[in-house]
Amino acid sequence: MSDCIFCKMIEKKMPCKIEHEDDDLIAIRDIHPQAPAHLLVIPKKHVASVSDLKETDRDLIGQVLIGAKNIAQKKGWKHYRLVLNNGEEAGQSVFHIHCHLLSGRPMLWPPG
Repeated sequence: MSDCIFCKMIEKKMPCKIEHEDDDLIAIRDIHPQAPAHLLVIPKKHVASVSDLKETDRDLIGQVLIGAKNIAQKKGWKHYRLVLNNGEEAGQSVFHIHCHLLSGRPMLWPPG
């Protein structure tokens, strides 16, 4: 999508701090971190939100979650939180599905 900020980052048309990249996803630093370590794990395929996932996207969402786990493991983060927001009222501000990977402090519950 030509107006999607994450697609522009994936295509290297917009600068960002890439922490990880492979064939299926990138992980970048969040520009408004909510924890000492806060990355966004973003699939390269554009899907606007969780509500827009199709049955054929099972591998895509699995890649995001396994990718987040692998990134946390590589960085030595034993305790972390994964967050997927769906829709504006849930806190989604960029409409390209992504997972927040947060670590570096105790996570309270309930989060919202």
